[in-house]
Amino acid sequence: MIRLPIVVLIAGFLILAIGNGSRFSQGLFLAPMTGDLGWSFQVFSLAIAIQHFLTGLFQPFAGMVADRFGTARVIAGGMLVYALGLVWMANVEAPIELYLGSAVLIALGLSGAGIAIVLAAVARAFPAERRSFVLGITTAGASAGQFAFSPLSQALIGWQSWSGALLIIAAIAAFAALLAVALRTPAGSGDGVAAFEQTVAQAVGEAARHSGFVYLALGFFVCGFHVTLVMTHLPAFAVICGLSPMVGATALSLIGLFNIIGTNVAGWLGDRYRKKYLLSGLYFTRAVVFSLYLVFPVTETSTLLFAGSMGLLWLSTVPLTSSLIGQIFGIRYLGTLFGLVFFSHQVGAFFGAWLGGFVYDTTGSYDPMWYAAIGLGLFAAVVHWPIADEPIRRPAPVAA
Repeated sequence: MIRLPIVVLIAGFLILAIGNGSRFSQGLFLAPMTGDLGWSFQVFSLAIAIQHFLTGLFQPFAGMVADRFGTARVIAGGMLVYALGLVWMANVEAPIELYLGSAVLIALGLSGAGIAIVLAAVARAFPAERRSFVLGITTAGASAGQFAFSPLSQALIGWQSWSGALLIIAAIAAFAALLAVALRTPAGSGDGVAAFEQTVAQAVGEAARHSGFVYLALGFFVCGFHVTLVMTHLPAFAVICGLSPMVGATALSLIGLFNIIGTNVAGWLGDRYRKKYLLSGLYFTRAVVFSLYLVFPVTETSTLLFAGSMGLLWLSTVPLTSSLIGQIFGIRYLGTLFGLVFFSHQVGAFFGAWLGGFVYDTTGSYDPMWYAAIGLGLFAAVVHWPIADEPIRRPAPVAA
């Protein structure tokens, strides 16, 4: 029973809820942690930026290991290392400990238990005609986790301080490693369509020569910039604008809640309409939402409306992007190829997190970052339009 598709789906959902959901709530630790340790915003922002960059850097290699040897050990090990990174983070005293300790461990852990590997495992359990929808449900796990962990983290900070809160979240993450047993997949499993056998190097080379793969990577860079800018800096931005810390926590929670709807709708639409056009529409709508938030005065109402609107668009790009990669290249090396695109996402995340703190410390305002988010949203809307989304045609296998 543990290999039934529904069990695989539930396990993938919960792993993303605990791992990515708790990580998406780390912006709540910016103000209390920097205040207690006497650091600038830029110190915490750079640590988050390093964490995201290294997650993306490690992700393709973790995907290669999972594609070659199976996923369960990689995901279980990733969750345990992520928990260790949170324990380290709870005990740091100097910025270098945050940079070289917790940031590296969290990145290594979430590359092994990250969204690329989990989605690849779930994708192999379902037929192609249902793949976009189930990937939307699985991706919604990260949003459900964010919805749960945002108020939970804020409450734990108030109860046990930021350090105690991190230790409790670490214990939850370590326990979640047990869920990986349901994501066992045969090594080298594919979709049964492409009898043409490839090595991982050949698959990567084929993708690198495909313009659509490059466009998807560019678009995912923008997604990473948007998501990390908001989740890292929106809570602090709300406090700077005179709102209570709980408004920022509520905003992050609302993003998670509404993205449960957004990712499922995106997955459902992706099985019915061309994914590249849906992606263009999502990024254009993001640019509009950022623009409206910048135009109107920042109040509790406007911040929560912004959060709800962004939530509908938050990770809705993930099921569309991952299933489009599978549609074009097949799912034999989906963990590797989506891992490479995800690296671009994390490069964008690095700049969204670090530049947010740098620009605020330098100028005393977040406005330049909001303008950058608008411009990048429009750019991403354009680059998805010309993607050639037809499946790759490969030579038929030669009979023995």
